[in-house]
Amino acid sequence: MRWHSPWAFYFLLLLAFVAVIYFLQRKSKKPSLIYSNIDGLKKTGKGVRVYLSYLPNFLKFIALLFVVLALARPQESDTKVKKNVEGIDIIVALDVSDSMLIEDMKPLNRLETSKETIKKFINGRVSDKIGLVVFSGESYTRVPLTLDYPLLQKSLAQVKTTRNIKMGTAIGVALANSVARIKDSTAKSRVVIFLTDGENNSGTIDPITALDIAKGYGVKIYSIGMGVDGQAQLPYFINGPGGRKIKRYRPMHSKVNEELLTRMAKETGGKFYRATTTKALESVFADIDNLEKTKIETSSFTKYKEHFSKFLWIAFFIYLLANTIDYILLRRFP
Repeated sequence: MRWHSPWAFYFLLLLAFVAVIYFLQRKSKKPSLIYSNIDGLKKTGKGVRVYLSYLPNFLKFIALLFVVLALARPQESDTKVKKNVEGIDIIVALDVSDSMLIEDMKPLNRLETSKETIKKFINGRVSDKIGLVVFSGESYTRVPLTLDYPLLQKSLAQVKTTRNIKMGTAIGVALANSVARIKDSTAKSRVVIFLTDGENNSGTIDPITALDIAKGYGVKIYSIGMGVDGQAQLPYFINGPGGRKIKRYRPMHSKVNEELLTRMAKETGGKFYRATTTKALESVFADIDNLEKTKIETSSFTKYKEHFSKFLWIAFFIYLLANTIDYILLRRFP
């Protein structure tokens, strides 16, 4: 409830002033009656009509009070908010080759660090469709573009390195698969976040060919090179006594193709990042989150329903009641 014309409440001050003057004048008036002997009248108590004599004027003041409230125009508002959301479609392409198990991004390995950071990134989005593509020597789609974030998070948590697909790092195939999943999107901004820790050494599609496809569909690429280049220790497990798993390490060489990843980002209007620590990777996703903001335009329409007529009707009936009491119940006869 709101009041369209609150200035009308100043009339309440005038009404209160009139009420005080009326009360003082009535109190100062002393009724007189010429009578030879009033002893009998003194023994007579006040009747109901005496007590009701104040009621008509009191009700008229109440009626005027409701008239003032009607002048203030009480209104009930009904606001409708319309949101126009321009969402962003995002494909996250995650490398799941064996080298992603290297433990140089403490306290976790490269893969688990990536999963945790991607999880936080998804939690920060509101109305963007997000999909998940994983790859090593081959590529497949785990989750197509969706707004079902719980489903996406559940699938992300289950991602791990596997021997069920070809080993290696097929950057061209993974990029082409990611573009295929997003090319038919109607979103104004289409993005691929590409995470890998290696060089292209597998797959039937050349990375430059896949890059040309991405440019043709207007897909922006944010590429991220994971981990430290050079000699590393790749963990693996062997069966020990009693079936217990024992962790061992074997040396391997790890190198990110920065030149390729930089070109992928630059030619599509994206950005290349290098993330060698957990904190650095979190900063990368925070930067991408700031660069790719969902555009939300909000417009509101408010409809007001007038209620002054209700107050006028209440004032009318109270005033009618006051006159009924005054001229019928308290009618004076000569």
